[in-house]
Amino acid sequence: MPKIKMKTRKTAAKRFTVSGTGKLMRFTAGMNHLKSGKCGARKRRLTIKGQVKSERKAVQRLIAGGV
Repeated sequence: MPKIKMKTRKTAAKRFTVSGTGKLMRFTAGMNHLKSGKCGARKRRLTIKGQVKSERKAVQRLIAGGV
């Protein structure tokens, strides 16, 4: 009997990426709309990806099929 493969949750795969060193990276919130009210420095700061820390194991389980 073949081993059942774990499927990747596509919504999680679109939101999180794995860095070269194996860290889980996420997008910073607040860059989808209302950009005209934010200054340039704030917008540049929001483009930097953050690291997933608290729910790391849960997110890894969601994207386990693609990693």
